[in-house]
Amino acid sequence: MKLNRLLWLGLTCLFTTALQAQDIKFPKMDASPMDAAHYPREAAYSNYLDAEDQMDQKIKVLYCRPKKKDREIFGALVPYGQDWRLGANEATEVTFYQHVEIGGQFIQRGTYTMFAEVFPNHWIMKISTERHIGGSENRDATKDVASVSVPVTHVADSRESFTIGFQKVDDNHCNMVFEWDRTRVMLPISFNPVFMSDDDVSPMDLAQYPHNSRIRNYLKPEELEAATPKIRVTYSRPQRKEREIFGKLLPYGEPWRLGANETTEITFFQKVKIGDTEIKPGRYGIMAVIHADKWEFVIHRNIPSWGTFGHDDSKNIASFTAPVESMTNPLEALSITFDKKSETEIHMVVGWDKTMTRLPIQLIGQ
Repeated sequence: MKLNRLLWLGLTCLFTTALQAQDIKFPKMDASPMDAAHYPREAAYSNYLDAEDQMDQKIKVLYCRPKKKDREIFGALVPYGQDWRLGANEATEVTFYQHVEIGGQFIQRGTYTMFAEVFPNHWIMKISTERHIGGSENRDATKDVASVSVPVTHVADSRESFTIGFQKVDDNHCNMVFEWDRTRVMLPISFNPVFMSDDDVSPMDLAQYPHNSRIRNYLKPEELEAATPKIRVTYSRPQRKEREIFGKLLPYGEPWRLGANETTEITFFQKVKIGDTEIKPGRYGIMAVIHADKWEFVIHRNIPSWGTFGHDDSKNIASFTAPVESMTNPLEALSITFDKKSETEIHMVVGWDKTMTRLPIQLIGQ
């Protein structure tokens, strides 16, 4: 009885497994199969190459390849004046492994979709951040990051399958080539793009002492000596934007760059003294460890740098602890200015929100 039961259980498991396998439906080969194009081409099989022949991949395109099948393609199957997915099925996907420039437009490295608005004599090529869409229907054109018009050329031999490839121009340029039927289009791509930054939300500014030393070319000859530059600070100015700044955005007990973006820099054009430390003329970084009732200013040599990340304390050269003062009217943007206390004592004053503090600087000669 026990043997029969085991045999029955085994047959039941086999029968159940067979039923489950039959329930799975696998897709057939697509009439417009997917393919990939690489630039450089050797990057697709770099594991087969010797070390000296290997190349870093710069571009990869995933696209589906419809066939002509005796049909009229452009102006018929692919209508003029409409966005086309550059293939079939899903929208064609392109990955740039480094920043590129297309038609004078900077494109950050990343993965995008590609489309073309087709006309008889030119195509308008479009790069979009919208992904995971089937073709171009109902696509969000506001997500296009580049659009460039490229001419159409005609070739002698008809190409049956839509094809994407690449043509090397030089080490910094290539053409992405699209060909189907007797139509060829080439999209120029630069790997050495011009980078132009947008307006910064924390714009850079400078404060200089004396104030008129910034405009010496406007001064009278007799005013120049008194307007000899002595101190300058360059810093980026974040805005409050209804945020709680000290103790929240800027945690107590942690170093702060006295601004945003790059490390705030202070230049002494003559020898100065901060606290008990004499500092030679030169360019330095400045930061502060902030607390509710005091700030510890630190002068250091960690420049150029971006803020306080990885700060090397061995390059600190001077420090001074200053009490915090309260202001009645809040400052929306971080501000730095200079307050003359005497001919030899200048205060660098930092204010933001309702908090202000001062760094005394003694001028002691050249």
